[in-house]
Amino acid sequence: MSTTTRGFSGRRRQRTDGRLPPGQYDVGDAFPVLSAGPTPRVDLGTWDLTVQGQVDHVARWTWEDFTALPHEDITVDLHCVTAWSKFDTRWRGVSLDTLLEGISPGGSFVSAFCDGGYTTNLPLADLTGGRAWAVDGYGGAPLEPVHGGPVRLLVPHLYLWKSAKWLRGIAVTEHDEPGFWERFGYHGYGDPWREQRYAGG
Repeated sequence: MSTTTRGFSGRRRQRTDGRLPPGQYDVGDAFPVLSAGPTPRVDLGTWDLTVQGQVDHVARWTWEDFTALPHEDITVDLHCVTAWSKFDTRWRGVSLDTLLEGISPGGSFVSAFCDGGYTTNLPLADLTGGRAWAVDGYGGAPLEPVHGGPVRLLVPHLYLWKSAKWLRGIAVTEHDEPGFWERFGYHGYGDPWREQRYAGG
């Protein structure tokens, strides 16, 4: 069951600069929150992030390790499957290229897994080449739990459900394995410019 919390509203605005995908509206300064369950409580003393599965060795970072990794500032537009878009959002995080470096992924897909049991599936190619990050900052501050902190996946070229909140790791797989929303009929890929909201679309 999904959970809607504060901010899931906003004045609907349109754009004329070509940045709004079809079927979307500009939510402006609001930042709606829609989650598949309650916000988990996370102990940073025991938190870790792993890359596992079809790799030559499992990579693991504690919170201290993760915060010491090279970070980037990212400004991107977000597009939610529920039809809102938010523009020029400012994040800080670690490129997935950095997390995957030196572990020789042996599969073509990834399953992202999170606190609370949420999962989502992505092609590995969509996480590399500077297209995805594990982010721990938003708007110049630590990422709030309600928005996926301490760390969430950020894959801005896909619908926002692919940017999994409360990220705890990714598993590289040989075959595509549907995640939480995908098993409920959402599209396996989720390109907002092609309106890939639901399976078969």
